[in-house]
Amino acid sequence: MTGLLIVGLFMTHMSLNVLSNAGLKLSASGGGVKGYVSWQLVGNVAGFLGIQALTGLMALLPMHIAFPVSQGLAVIGTQVLAAHWFFKETITPLQWAGTVLVVAGIALIGSGR
Repeated sequence: MTGLLIVGLFMTHMSLNVLSNAGLKLSASGGGVKGYVSWQLVGNVAGFLGIQALTGLMALLPMHIAFPVSQGLAVIGTQVLAAHWFFKETITPLQWAGTVLVVAGIALIGSGR
């Protein structure tokens, strides 16, 4: 049961981190004061809730595992889901190679429990 909770918290943190960064990007993209404030609110609330998921992870895992794994997953999620798929930003082959290295690093850090 604890393993399922840990996976759920990692996925929750990653999802909220992606939403937070996408909201902040949308607020910076224009749309006037109303759009700016609305997307800032979405980004900041999602960021706050994501930190709550990270706090839950730190209660269950050592910090040296919980923090780098959750942040690495958040970086990958933001790059692939938000930047590439949603905002249609180009990711170069070298950046994809970096993503693969991040995944390998996460696997190494996560295995050190």
